[in-house]
Amino acid sequence: MDKNQAEEKILALRQILNEYSHAYYVLDNPTVPDAEYDTKLRELQELEGKFPELITPDSPTQRVGDKPLEGFRKVRHAIPMLSLANAFNENELKAFDRRVRQEIGDDFAYVCELKIDGLAVSLRYEDGQFVLGSTRGDATVGEDITANLRTIRSIPLSIAEKNTIEVRGEAYMPHKSFLALNKSREEQGQVPFANPRNAAAGSLRQLDPKIAASRNLDVFLYGVGEWQGKEISTHSGRLEYLQELGLKTNPEWKKCATISEVLDYVAYWTKERPNLSYEIDGIVIKVDNLQQQEELGYTVKSPKWAIAYKFPAEEVMTTLRDIELSVGRTGVITPTAILDPVRVAGTTVQRATLHNEDLIKAKDIRIGDKVIIKKAGDIIPEVVRAVTQQRTGDEQPFHMPAECPACGSELVRLEGEVALRCINPDCPAQIKEELIHFVSRDAMNIDGLGEKVIEQLFDAQLIHTIADVYRLEKEELLQLERMGEKSVNNLLAAIENSKENSLEKLLFGLGIRFIGAKAAKLLAAHFKTMDSLKQATFDDLVAIDEIGEKMADSVVKYFSEEKVETLLQDLQHLGLNMVYKGASVSEQATDSVFSGKTIVLTGKMEYFTRQEAKERIEALGGNVTGSVSKNTDIVVAGEDAGSKYDKAVKLGVTIWDEDQFKAAIEETEN
Repeated sequence: MDKNQAEEKILALRQILNEYSHAYYVLDNPTVPDAEYDTKLRELQELEGKFPELITPDSPTQRVGDKPLEGFRKVRHAIPMLSLANAFNENELKAFDRRVRQEIGDDFAYVCELKIDGLAVSLRYEDGQFVLGSTRGDATVGEDITANLRTIRSIPLSIAEKNTIEVRGEAYMPHKSFLALNKSREEQGQVPFANPRNAAAGSLRQLDPKIAASRNLDVFLYGVGEWQGKEISTHSGRLEYLQELGLKTNPEWKKCATISEVLDYVAYWTKERPNLSYEIDGIVIKVDNLQQQEELGYTVKSPKWAIAYKFPAEEVMTTLRDIELSVGRTGVITPTAILDPVRVAGTTVQRATLHNEDLIKAKDIRIGDKVIIKKAGDIIPEVVRAVTQQRTGDEQPFHMPAECPACGSELVRLEGEVALRCINPDCPAQIKEELIHFVSRDAMNIDGLGEKVIEQLFDAQLIHTIADVYRLEKEELLQLERMGEKSVNNLLAAIENSKENSLEKLLFGLGIRFIGAKAAKLLAAHFKTMDSLKQATFDDLVAIDEIGEKMADSVVKYFSEEKVETLLQDLQHLGLNMVYKGASVSEQATDSVFSGKTIVLTGKMEYFTRQEAKERIEALGGNVTGSVSKNTDIVVAGEDAGSKYDKAVKLGVTIWDEDQFKAAIEETEN
């Protein structure tokens, strides 16, 4: 790719990334999955790395987030609106308490408050008048939403305090307003909001204040920013003074003398949470004395004198109406529960994983059962158990079929496995999944070939093998629905560009059993070419560190198949690269802090995508795994870290925040 071609591609990537970012950060209406955004951002970073003279200050790689909606000006906070560090269990709250006591002794008290699930806002009063309302934004710069906040009737437009003060809190949508809004949207054929937090955020970013006014929002105020008002020595005193001024505070706050009292407060509201008329997602605990807060100080992102306890995953009951089967890339048959729609952790759930037949039997889950579901890590819905006490006798035990639901072939259970498999190589469901895997981000990373497009091409009989992807022609693609000339040209260009991928991408894309992205890279770095790898013996393979016997056996069997040889010849004739282009294992850093260490990444990261962090660690000799164990050396915890963080604390594993991780990366690479 020459400089002119690179510039054209860079401009196109920036445009689409800005559109994605605008939808996600400004409109609160994501249009693509995070993985799609990350893929394009990575592509842009790689291009700018090759052509650094094309980098501009407004590139998405040079900043995080996006511009406010046109009509909202930026507001710089006089005092940053920092977020809070999180705790997820009793042990972490006790650890917070120990840290506080080590710094300031035992003579202090806490204030506990409900953590409102809404949008953080700041209200500025000058000479008693409400003059400015803004969002948190990136903690330093937010958006001016004064006109919309003025529509919230609980926010006074004037107060008795004539000195300049800035009060901070959470704008939210009460349950009653949320239900009424979604009912209205559904009646008008509009998409309902997923949860009250999204609804509140979307309402406050409307350019027309009349729309915000119609949403019936509310606010609770709990803190201050810039303060020239009455001198007050405690946080609890501030809450009382705000209430005196007519500013709405949450009445459920409580002053606690010990961590035991804090834990009692947490336990009470964990139980009473469903009885509130608004959403909360945790409890905020703060040291009460303001002078002691100053002594404790701040980290880069959060105060050391406060912590936010996050509630455990919410469990709800619903009815399991059916069990649906899907066929995976390797032929594994996976059962999925079809449920009566129910809200769990802020979203409506209608499907939940059941994993395999043995789990269904072990939990005695039947069609028609009342079941308890939760979101594992607050993300993936799963069935926890059946409520057997509520059975009527009409429930039906589930039995896995003897034949594949996609192709009718006999299902088998391989020795040592719990899963049933379809072993028919021509099973259409498996072929589709193989194709989807081949074009995915960690494999050939072909932009524009998502799951729906693959299904469309397969159903139109344009592709049947992965080699067919490289035989697609413009004329036949233009005949398909939703395939215009521009999208077809972009797709064909992406397919052509993928031919230049390094060998490990192709190896992973081939879907060799037991060979993940990391193993593919190890094999590619060791053997350098596809021909060398094809000729490798079992002994050659197991001699490589981290390549076990199962993996070695799988590789040997894979390359011994005649159809695989035919496929690889096709791919080579079609122009795909068969050579490793990365650094060899011997060239990777061996003296870095990551060398030989096992690292786990969890939570949302600000400076890196998950894939970027993984690649940086591996380039410096580290090993990134997906789960925490006693063998884990370091857990890098971003925002909203969950169960992996909990387990690391329990096992005593070293935990870094993202700033520590970034510093270690920079120190090693420099």
